[in-house]
Amino acid sequence: GQRRGAPPAALDGFLRAAGLASLAQCEIRDTGRGEFYFAVVDKPGRAAAEVLPALIEAAISELPWPKSMRFPAAPLRWVRPLTSVLCLFDGAVLPLDLGRVPVGRRTRGHRFMAPGEIAVDNAAEYRDRLEAAFVVLDRDRRKDRIRGDLDRLAASIGASLAPDPGLLDEVAGLVEFPVTLIGAIDPAFMTLPPEVLRAAMRTHQRYFSCVTPDGAAAPHFLFVANILAPDSGAAIVAGNERVLRARLADARFFWDQDRKTPLGARVEALKERVFHAKLGNLYEKVKRTEALAERLAGLVPGADPGRSTRAAALAKADLSTGMVGEFPELQGVIGRYYALADGEDPRVADAVGDHYKPLGPGDTCPRAPDGIVVALADKIDTLVAFFAVGERPTGSRDPFALRRAALGAIRLILENQIRLPLRDIFRQAHWTLAQSLEPLGEGGVGRQRRQVRTLLATDAVSPSLLDFIADRLKVHLREEGVRHDLIAAVFALGEDDLVRLRARVDALDRFLASEDGANLLVAYRRAANIVAIEERRDGRHYDGPVDTTLFRQPEEVTLYQRLDGIGIVMEGRLAHERFDLAMARLATLRRSIDEFFDKVTVNADEPELRENRLRLLSHIRATMNQVADFSQIEG
Repeated sequence: GQRRGAPPAALDGFLRAAGLASLAQCEIRDTGRGEFYFAVVDKPGRAAAEVLPALIEAAISELPWPKSMRFPAAPLRWVRPLTSVLCLFDGAVLPLDLGRVPVGRRTRGHRFMAPGEIAVDNAAEYRDRLEAAFVVLDRDRRKDRIRGDLDRLAASIGASLAPDPGLLDEVAGLVEFPVTLIGAIDPAFMTLPPEVLRAAMRTHQRYFSCVTPDGAAAPHFLFVANILAPDSGAAIVAGNERVLRARLADARFFWDQDRKTPLGARVEALKERVFHAKLGNLYEKVKRTEALAERLAGLVPGADPGRSTRAAALAKADLSTGMVGEFPELQGVIGRYYALADGEDPRVADAVGDHYKPLGPGDTCPRAPDGIVVALADKIDTLVAFFAVGERPTGSRDPFALRRAALGAIRLILENQIRLPLRDIFRQAHWTLAQSLEPLGEGGVGRQRRQVRTLLATDAVSPSLLDFIADRLKVHLREEGVRHDLIAAVFALGEDDLVRLRARVDALDRFLASEDGANLLVAYRRAANIVAIEERRDGRHYDGPVDTTLFRQPEEVTLYQRLDGIGIVMEGRLAHERFDLAMARLATLRRSIDEFFDKVTVNADEPELRENRLRLLSHIRATMNQVADFSQIEG
C-alpha cells in the first residue's frame, strides 16, 4: 500500500508496480497509522493440470547434481540419460516438454529379471508393480533390507558387521533389488593390517567388512548384488572373491615394498610436495610442527619432548609410500604400522597414527600424551599458516578445512583438559612460520615468500584466530546446551585457556540461574547503562578513582566499602580458579546496589558529586567484569 496524500511521483510509482491505471482502482483503508491506498489485484485461479507442467519442468531443470551430463534425447542436463518419465495427475498423463524422452504412464522393472513394460494409474500402483518387477522403489526400505541382511549374514559366521553408515548409504543408492551375499578372504592376506583389508575392500569394491567378537578382522566380506542368481549367487561370490584376491595382492605388494625404506628416510622426500604456494613445502611444515611439538610437550602432562618431536618428524613421511598412493585414506594409519616395523617407540608410532584425529564430530580424540601433542601441533600450524596468508574460511567456503582443524584443536584441549595459553602458542607458531619462509631467489616463489614475510612482520593473526576459535567453540558447546553469549562474556576478558574458560562459563551459567545472579545482572545493567549514557553525553570516561571525601550519604559509603572488599577477595578466588565462590561473593553486592539506587541521586546538581557517583557506578561495572563481561549477556 501507499499512504494517502503521498507525493504524486510516489503514487505513480506505486500504480506502476501494481499494474494499475489509476487510483480509482484502489481501495482506501485506515490502518491505524493513517489512511493508505491498497491495490486490489484479482487473479482468477487456473486448473492444476494447466499450471503443473511448467512448475515441474522448472523444478527438473533446477535440480542440482554434483556431476551432470547431456544426452541426445533431451534438452536438459541430468545425472544420467533419461529413457522415460512417468507423470500422472488424477490418473491422467500430464504432458511435459522433455524433447524425445517419452512422458506417460509406462515404465520398466529390473532390466534382467522383469522383461516388458508396466502401465500404472497412480503412485501406490507404481510402487507395488515395480516391486513385483524386482525394483524396490523406496530408498529407506532398500537400506533397511540391506542392513538386516548384512547383520544376519555376519552373525551366521559368528562375526558382526563393521559399522560403515557412509558405505551403506552409497550402496543403497546403487541397487534396485538388493541381494546380500558373503564371500571368503584368502587366508594368505589375513596378515595384512585390518585397515588395509578394509580400505582395499571398501574403496574399490564397496565391500563390507566383518569383525570377530574380540575385535579382529574376520576372514569374510559382505557385498550387495542387484540380481537374484539361479545358483543362489555362487558364481557371483566366486567372481568377487577372485577380484578381491587381485586387489589384496596389490595391497600386499605395497606393504612389502614400502617397508624396505624406513619412514625416517622418507622425510627428505617431503621437500618435493607443496603444502601451499605461499607456504612452502611439506618438509617445512613438518619442521614447524616439530618446533611447536617441543613447546607443547611441556604443557601436556606425560608427554616427552623427544618422543613428540620424533613423531612430528615422521607424521607425514608415509605420503610417499605406495600404500598411501593407492589408498589416500590410510595416511597416518599406515605410517603407524611402518614406524612399528622400523622399531620406533610404540608411543611414537601411535602418535603418528593419531595425528590427523579427530577427523570430524564422530571421530575419537587421541588420549595418549604424545599423540595429543602432535595432533595439536599439526592443527595449530595449519591454522596459523593459512590465517597468516589471508586464506580464511568465508561463508560456506572452507577449502583448507580450517573449521575442522579448529574444532579438532578445541576437542583435543577440552576432552583431555589441557591447560594451554592459546595466545602465546599462536604467537610462537606465527614466529616459527616467519622464520621458516626464507626468500628463495628472484623468481615467483621468492616474491610470494617476501610478501608473506611482510605480512608476518606484525602479528595480526593471533587476535583474528582467537575470534575464529571462539566462534567454533560456540558451535561446539551449543550441542551441549551451553549459551553462546556466556562464552562471549568470558572470551571478552581475553581468556585463552579453554579449560578455564569452560569452567568460568559453567559457573556463570549456574550463577545467572540463581535468584541473586539474575537480580545482580539487572543491577549491573542499570549501573552500566547510566554510566554509558552519561559518558556518551559528556564525551569522556568515568573510570577514574572514587573520592571518598565526596560521599554525602551512608549508602555511598557502604557500596564503596563492599566493592573494595569484594574486589580483593575475588582476585584471590579467581586466581585459584574458584569461580563459583567468586560469583557467590559477587552476589552479596546485590543489597548494597539496590539501596544505593533507592536512596542516592546519581545526577546530582553539584558537578563533583555527580562525577564521583558515576565513578562509583563505573566501579560496580569494573568489579563485576573481573568475572565476565556482563554486557555481553543476553536476555
